[in-house]
Amino acid sequence: MHLGNVFAALIAWLSVRSKGGEMVLRMEDLDTQRTSREYAAVLREDLHWLGLDYDRETPPQSQRSAVYDTYFERLSQMGLLYPCYCTRSQLHSVNAPHLSDGTYVYPGTCRYLTEGERAAFSRKPAWRVVVPDRLWTLEDKVQGHYECNLATDCGDMVVRRADGVYVYQLAVTVDDGEAGVTEVVRGMDLLSSAPRQMYLQELFGFPHPEYGHVPMLLAPDGRRLSKRDRDLDLGVLRMRMKPEHLIGVLACAGGLIDQCTDISAAELAKEFSWERLTGDSIFLDPEQL
Repeated sequence: MHLGNVFAALIAWLSVRSKGGEMVLRMEDLDTQRTSREYAAVLREDLHWLGLDYDRETPPQSQRSAVYDTYFERLSQMGLLYPCYCTRSQLHSVNAPHLSDGTYVYPGTCRYLTEGERAAFSRKPAWRVVVPDRLWTLEDKVQGHYECNLATDCGDMVVRRADGVYVYQLAVTVDDGEAGVTEVVRGMDLLSSAPRQMYLQELFGFPHPEYGHVPMLLAPDGRRLSKRDRDLDLGVLRMRMKPEHLIGVLACAGGLIDQCTDISAAELAKEFSWERLTGDSIFLDPEQL
């Protein structure tokens, strides 16, 4: 785990334990090139070291393809799926519609292809779900009011890649819905995913969970702290400090406590409040940890 993982996991755990909920652990291992059983085992060890226990673990996503097939078929029966043959370069071309942050908006290029036009392609397609021209709103526990029109902010969404792998949006929607998850806590970079999943939740008949998108952890120069920062890998930090010190640093930086002091997760849960958590990006100097 890196510090961003740790911070999101800590806030999720504190929220659950502060109100007697149930903590669910799920391995999101759709990307088989970057995941392994060994990584999963290390992640469990990291959580144990931090004092972040969990009540149950659901099957990893790599074992649930047949389940996702069922929901994919439901979308097909609704008439909402179509094959997409667009290449990555086409999607990111300067002529494609983009938002101000550079994110491309899919213009529906392949939605109205005829059977003959589809047959002319030799490559396997990805599959997209048609999205409605509708405003989605949510009140995030950290970021406040957020709204998004999927038609103009992202366009029809890919739900299965050309190689047959289901994408994050579909997989987590199904996993959360079937597991009965009522609160989702993750990084602010995934805030735009919430309306996409809310749409799929409605199609599948799942209730909307509450969302809390926690601030990003940044270096003093504004660079996002990530797994590439090996000095902030939890495996390294575990050799340098006690878990209470790391939790204290994160809690203080996030506004949960007034002074930086060593504190356990269990102690912090007794006084946890979403209202105290900052919604702004958190700047951390690795050298001061």
